[in-house]
Amino acid sequence: MKIVVTRILVDDQAKALAFYHYILGFQPKDDIPMGRHRRLTLTSPNDPNGVELLLEPDTHPAAQAYKAALKAEGIPATSFAVRDIQAEYTRLCASGVQFAQPPTVTGSTTVALFDDTCGNLIQLSQRH
Repeated sequence: MKIVVTRILVDDQAKALAFYHYILGFQPKDDIPMGRHRRLTLTSPNDPNGVELLLEPDTHPAAQAYKAALKAEGIPATSFAVRDIQAEYTRLCASGVQFAQPPTVTGSTTVALFDDTCGNLIQLSQRH
């Protein structure tokens, strides 16, 4: 068994696609119309056949409440591993990404937390 798709709830799929593709660097994979929304997935450029990130609309009231509660508590919606967190932090800051927490060492991992502009906090992590 393996993970093939994971999702992130977003408030606007077009805005999310722009952020996750152009700012974070994920590559679009599927873009399938589904009524008012789309099945919109991206993958890592280093693993185009790997796990897909589904940008799922947060149209259900429970989804909106869940996202808001996580964000209010400073809990990330998901985490992305990076090889050099300081370089990613510098690159993303230069692109205008707003960080809630700069790179911080937490035991054998360094983590940073940023706002994805779509209602979520996202964690970057680098293991040492």
